[in-house]
Amino acid sequence: MVTSFHVPRLVIAAPSSGSGKTTVATGLMAAFAERGLAVSPHKAGPDYIDPGYHALATGRPGRNLDAFMCGPELVAPLFAHAAAGCGLAVVEGVMGLYDGAAGRGELASTAQVAKLLRAPVVLVVDASSQSRSVAALVHGFASFDPQVRLGGVILNKVGSDRHEVMLREALEEAGMPVLGVLRRAPQVATPSRHLGLVPVAERRADALAAVAALAAQVRRGCDLDALMALARTAPPLTCEAWAPDSASPAFEARGLGRSPGNGAAPAHPAIRPVVAVAGGPAFTFSYAEHAELLRAAGADVVTFDPLRDEALPEGTTGLVIGGGFPEVYAPELSANEPLRGAVARFAEAGGPVAAECAGLLYLAQSLDGKPMCGVLDADARMSERLTLGYREAVAVSDSALAANGTRLRGHEFHRTVIEPGAGAAPAWGFTHPERRVEGFVQQGVHASYLHTHWAAEPSVALRFVEAAAARP
Repeated sequence: MVTSFHVPRLVIAAPSSGSGKTTVATGLMAAFAERGLAVSPHKAGPDYIDPGYHALATGRPGRNLDAFMCGPELVAPLFAHAAAGCGLAVVEGVMGLYDGAAGRGELASTAQVAKLLRAPVVLVVDASSQSRSVAALVHGFASFDPQVRLGGVILNKVGSDRHEVMLREALEEAGMPVLGVLRRAPQVATPSRHLGLVPVAERRADALAAVAALAAQVRRGCDLDALMALARTAPPLTCEAWAPDSASPAFEARGLGRSPGNGAAPAHPAIRPVVAVAGGPAFTFSYAEHAELLRAAGADVVTFDPLRDEALPEGTTGLVIGGGFPEVYAPELSANEPLRGAVARFAEAGGPVAAECAGLLYLAQSLDGKPMCGVLDADARMSERLTLGYREAVAVSDSALAANGTRLRGHEFHRTVIEPGAGAAPAWGFTHPERRVEGFVQQGVHASYLHTHWAAEPSVALRFVEAAAARP
């Protein structure tokens, strides 16, 4: 049902990566949550790591808004699904404000997300090496696209009181409100490695302390009342909120959609298949909507940790192994021989397995010379080369996840290589930006480097659950 709803909201953007978006966005989320507000956290783009910090700050799942993978038409519905009932929504941008999918104009940029949400933008500026020039910089970003409403600036890495005065004077001349000033604060920096910040699951206690420090820094340096007033200027949105149990006509055709008008629970089978989802420090990359879609399609979703659990969850009939950092934990994953054996036996028996990136590496014969599950006749290793970017893909083999011909948009993000890169039956054929086949389909296994967002094509979740339900 199309409805009009009003959630105060802000988009936190920057002129470029490294300006402090994550610091400001996470600190704002935590500071407003400390005030007792229900804060809905969001991240523009495909990033998995920042939403983990957002979740710590707010106590709610961090959600991604990706106009490339899900399509612009789903940005507002996915936002509405997550933000319903909240007093504030904060969206952390990606890269620079106007940076998006390469060669696609504004597609998947922070600016596009802000326009789709009709949300005011706060620009976080690294002011460490400028003074009056900040006014020219901000004026350029404010005037580049008249449909993007720049509501104010937060100055980051300000060096001194005198530096702050010069920056404020310049921005006052430009007519741009300064909504916050943050000094350099290395004590709240979060550690990084080859793919970005270290995920929350690997440093939970330290991450909690870092988020608390960010909240304190933002409280001291930002005008929270002015930011909230700006958020309230966002007009109502009119759209139908995304819902996992009515996300696809295929769900309703099988009696899994919501009953019209009464919100009744879907009519699931009496015995629900058990889908085991890898978690723990080595497998931290997942979108919250995936588990929601699996449940809506009729599955019980159970998380397990391949670093510690020596068996798959009881009754497992489907296995999802998403992204993460298995290369960091290769010795520990290899040492858990009982679980590696259980995964191999499950796959050899034809059990449905959906593996993305880290899951692909875990199913290989080896990773950096350490034995893995041995499901795929391939070996993986770390590489100096970063593979990064959006992909357009079509399924080239029937699998438990996708029928031949299914089209999806996805994202690659890894510093590993697997040899060979594709099996006799590849998982995907990439159609843009390059043409190649990639991944493996064998028996019930679908394994690939490609990260996908199932909200864009809910039929894959339904197909996977149906394959799991067919297991004896």
